[in-house]
Amino acid sequence: MIAADGGLPLSTELNRRLHELIPGGAHTYAKGDDQYPDGLAPVITHGHGGYVWDVDGNRYTEYGAGMRSVSLGHAHPAVLAAVRRELDRGTGFVRPSIIEAEAAELFLATVPTAEMVKFAKNGSDVTTAAVRLARAATGRPLVAYCGDQPFFSTDDWFIGTTQMSAGVPEPIATLSVPFPYGDLAATEEVLRCHEGQVACLVLEPATLTEPPEGYLAGLRALAHRHGCVLIFDEMITGFRWSEAGAQGLYGVTPDLSTFGKALGNGFGVSALAGRRELMELGGLRSGRERTFLLSTTHGAETHALAAAMAVLRTYRAEGVTARLHALGERLAAGVTEAAAAMGVADHVFVRGRSSNLVFATLDERGRPSQEYRTLFLRQLVLGGVLGSSFVVSSALTEDDIDRTVDVVGRACAVYRKALDVADPVPWMGGRSVVPVLRRYN
Repeated sequence: MIAADGGLPLSTELNRRLHELIPGGAHTYAKGDDQYPDGLAPVITHGHGGYVWDVDGNRYTEYGAGMRSVSLGHAHPAVLAAVRRELDRGTGFVRPSIIEAEAAELFLATVPTAEMVKFAKNGSDVTTAAVRLARAATGRPLVAYCGDQPFFSTDDWFIGTTQMSAGVPEPIATLSVPFPYGDLAATEEVLRCHEGQVACLVLEPATLTEPPEGYLAGLRALAHRHGCVLIFDEMITGFRWSEAGAQGLYGVTPDLSTFGKALGNGFGVSALAGRRELMELGGLRSGRERTFLLSTTHGAETHALAAAMAVLRTYRAEGVTARLHALGERLAAGVTEAAAAMGVADHVFVRGRSSNLVFATLDERGRPSQEYRTLFLRQLVLGGVLGSSFVVSSALTEDDIDRTVDVVGRACAVYRKALDVADPVPWMGGRSVVPVLRRYN
């Protein structure tokens, strides 16, 4: 259990072992122990529904939904049943399996704005494949990416633009140019400055704010006017905004789009989808020069595609997207009320669509603060709430939300004390958390 000093002794020791064995101590930087307060980065043994347990014997209500990949909750019975049916039948063969056709048909029926789909294992691969298709289709070198959004791919075309650009030759990074979200005039200026050179516009169609009225349709028209391919990164918005993603909700069809995270409910599967004439550039029926699109040994693992099919059917049958919104609305209202009651509503608040909430932590001057974030996260973990966001899964209950709000209320009481002395350090319990994308440790 949590020690008298407010630490997790077994988890702390295991974190040391993880760093000896795995660079960064985790397989995703956002899961690193540097993202949690000192001594309070639990190592997980298992999860079920909306809960996870750590090696120290603590149970937590989990937010973030497995980095947004487990939207139905851990060990969802319909998903596990579908996976088990496939495991005894083999996972990969020297020719396509029938489940590849079945999964593609179900995906395209769920996301009818796309005409073809190809599956892979992670979001970075399919997003980079979309970029390659756009370059092949247009013959242009530059990628215009939304500079207001945090992450698109681990590949050089994007990582070279971040604070963690080590290992990426500078000439590669110069082939990617940013544009601002929501500003069509500024985006058109980027395209004019690089007239005839930009292959595609890559963006998340929505994140913490709703797209301005007419923006996505205007962006599509702008891209096509300048001969660019419009790519929607739907890793987060896919299924959380609607069963057909943000493109289904807002009624704007991109040329290409990429999905992942929630698609497999924890099993490794992602998807590149889009217009037939573009997708066929990576196929065997195009008369143009061939494009090496995606060729992944494990991209069509039968059990992962079975998981994806179960997820798609469950979303439709159970109205999962609507439930995610309802739970998020209850949580947002509760957090807002709890913060107001403690007089910290201008410093602790939630942002984003109700199905995809994050929390803000501002200092006494109203500036984003990693130190105050550390204080807040520490109180959440000590109260049995785990997560670097307030992103819900459909496995959570209204009682879970209400208990979380109680923990938030107690955290806000501590936050108020820190604001009163303009110093969060006495309540941080050690070093501060830090941004994921930073140049030095």
